[in-house]
Amino acid sequence: MSLLNQLFNRGVFGAKCKTSLNLAISRIKLLQNKRDAQTKHMRKEIAQFLQAGQEAIARIRVEHVIREQNIWAAYEILELFCEFILARVPIIENQRECPTELQEAIASIIFAAPRCSDVPDLLHIKNLFNTKYGKEFVSAVSELRPDSGVNRTIIEKLSVSAPSPEVKLKVLKEIAREYNLEWDSSNAEAELRKRHEDLLGGAKQISGGAGHVHNPTNQGSFESSNSNGPHPTLPNDIKRESQRLQLLKPPSKIPASGTNEIQPSIKHDNAVPDSDVKRETRLQPSDIFERARAALASAERATASARAAAELANVKYGSLKSEEGKSS
Repeated sequence: MSLLNQLFNRGVFGAKCKTSLNLAISRIKLLQNKRDAQTKHMRKEIAQFLQAGQEAIARIRVEHVIREQNIWAAYEILELFCEFILARVPIIENQRECPTELQEAIASIIFAAPRCSDVPDLLHIKNLFNTKYGKEFVSAVSELRPDSGVNRTIIEKLSVSAPSPEVKLKVLKEIAREYNLEWDSSNAEAELRKRHEDLLGGAKQISGGAGHVHNPTNQGSFESSNSNGPHPTLPNDIKRESQRLQLLKPPSKIPASGTNEIQPSIKHDNAVPDSDVKRETRLQPSDIFERARAALASAERATASARAAAELANVKYGSLKSEEGKSS
């Protein structure tokens, strides 16, 4: 009884597989003719854009042309694989495991089936091989595990990644030659090879004056900017803190060593103009932060002293009240 079931299932598999393969081959040929006509029309439009000087539109449209050409090439390979498997259906029926000579063709069809929605017959073929060889075999192919046997060209042509600038430039040059256009590709080459800034990463620099500051705590960057021109623009909170510290700072206080301030009380033989002195006495960001921390610490100490004085005054006031009550 089991032998009859095996023979019946074998016959059903062979019939369904042949039917799906024949339908897939016919549909792929029709789609190739349709895509070929669409690709020619799009290439003609790109040539018109190049002739009109609208290179920006041409650079965008050429990606769609490359995508259509890749799918067309993938369909051509899949058609050959379908014909190859169709001729070997009796061998597939008689063997439980996948034949070695057919592994690349079968694996490539299984991999391409969900990526070629225009050919639903490939999904039927994939389901038949899923029943024949098991889910593990199909999963290994779909996940591109080692030794899965999927054709490398099929993987590349059905990839969803954007084409490289070199490929886009190559296709644009081919279109220009095809329609005999005298097109200067220098601007397109410069634009395609330009590395655009990643706007999602936020601002990478703080610009101001004559230089760019990558890090506000980097003293070397500020010093180089000071030597070449005006001081770079600082964030508003740092500027406000600097102004507040300048008001709090006693005029006779000597700055700590390592700062770039110049004492106005020290006189040299070669006098320096006031404008130069003000430019050199600007605080470095690290000095500003240190003075901010010192000011906060001083404010905390003053607050603690005020609290202690208030508590002492309350104690004395209470003792005076008690003495007045006793004397009365």
